[in-house]
Amino acid sequence: MNALVEPHQDGGLFGRPLFEDPSARALARVGVVDVGSNSVRLVVFDGAARSPAYFYNEKIMCALGAGLSDTGHLNPQGRVRALNALCRFQRLAQGMGLSDLTVVATAAVRDASDGPDFCADVLRDTGLVVRIIDGREEARLSAQGVLLGWPGSYGLVCDIGGSSMELAEISGGIVGRRETSDLGPLKLQAIKGGKKGRQVHIKAAIARLEETMGTQRDRLFLVGGSWRAIARVDMFRRGYPLHVLHEYRMTPKAVRQTAKFIAAHPNHDELRAECGISSTRMALVPMAAEVLVRLIKSFKPQDIAVSSYGIREGMLYEQMPQRLRDRDPLVEACRFAEAKDARMPGFGRLLYDFIEPIFKSAPFAHKRLIKAACLLHDVSWRAHPDYRAEVCFDNATRANLGGLKHSERIFLGLALLHRYTNKREGTHFENLYDLVDEKTRDDAEILGKAMRFGAMLWMNDDANIGAFRWFPKKKLLELHLSKDAMPLFGEVAEARLSSLASSLQAKVVVKQRKRQGG
Repeated sequence: MNALVEPHQDGGLFGRPLFEDPSARALARVGVVDVGSNSVRLVVFDGAARSPAYFYNEKIMCALGAGLSDTGHLNPQGRVRALNALCRFQRLAQGMGLSDLTVVATAAVRDASDGPDFCADVLRDTGLVVRIIDGREEARLSAQGVLLGWPGSYGLVCDIGGSSMELAEISGGIVGRRETSDLGPLKLQAIKGGKKGRQVHIKAAIARLEETMGTQRDRLFLVGGSWRAIARVDMFRRGYPLHVLHEYRMTPKAVRQTAKFIAAHPNHDELRAECGISSTRMALVPMAAEVLVRLIKSFKPQDIAVSSYGIREGMLYEQMPQRLRDRDPLVEACRFAEAKDARMPGFGRLLYDFIEPIFKSAPFAHKRLIKAACLLHDVSWRAHPDYRAEVCFDNATRANLGGLKHSERIFLGLALLHRYTNKREGTHFENLYDLVDEKTRDDAEILGKAMRFGAMLWMNDDANIGAFRWFPKKKLLELHLSKDAMPLFGEVAEARLSSLASSLQAKVVVKQRKRQGG
């Protein structure tokens, strides 16, 4: 559930971008390390935009929590691997010029009797201070990671690790009730009685979570590698063509079907190869699926969304000033891309203002996509002209952008494709077009052709191009060009305007403005 609220004039879609502000520039290169029960991961975020780029991302599967329930100690082999990984990460951070790494450890290290000794070894060998966080703090950071990608969202965040599973409720940008449990797959491996024994344990644990969390009937956000692996299997089972995990949606029915699909394929090597899942992760997937089935049966979410953002993004969110948190991650990221890659940074806003009258009646949620498209309309100009349209589509649909549903990715990709070509047939992306309806495809074509024409009127970002006037009932499109812009209205521009009018099924009239602003 995304609460998109139109921002004030000094922020959001229409205000000054914040990525050059000193408070944001302080976040231009931030390194965080998550020492989990199953993996140890370093992420370095680059760029102070609201959706920062992943400058570096490395994961080592250490299984620190393997056998913890039986021994009370960290897995000895995993401990060695984790220490070696942290030594490497610290050296990488030095090479990247990072002044500091923020390191947190979760369930395995906090539960193990030798957890403090492990942290002492890390400090001795690397100089890194490992902060051991409890389950409720882990839930809070994971929920903040979700808010990084879905500002204003509300629902239930569920983060599964190797040794624990956390729940947190979010509403209006605020993290509410939080709780932790021992429902991590590594812990479930130690439950006696096989599948029946696990199911009894899982049912009782989730009943206790219900007592704390209360009724939760909104969206369920899934955070964690095991959930993402289940989503990959769901994509494979459904033949879903867009292999982007972030914002992938599943229904409760689909989850149950996928859990049965996993159980019906005891040869996990074949399934994991088809889905691109590591053997270490695949070994945990069946137990994670059992947890997820019981979770949705108990909490009955309206829908389920997979989040690629979690505790590490939550650690970045923790360092963001509130005024940056309040920005739209999609638009801020597109602004950052325009400033970095466009031939004439700033023209995207001028282009938006020029074509906006055609979309004047569009809801705010749609206008933010139009704004994003205008900001991105020229960032792929270095690509070969024969492939520019496809590069645009590929970037929009697969880029690391927050605040975008899959259907919105397709819309944005189609709009940018039509920025460079009139036709969308004949690409190798055609199997993705069916993820949106015909009207959405037509709307994207109109937007793309409007940008394609507007890009012909390339002027300074403070210039007066003119304006469109759109009369949808009359099917009449008027173009009022300023005196300065009239020389730009050549044969190619006229042909592009005609193509736009054709998509609108409209008559077009071109007029020269007699006075500034008239």
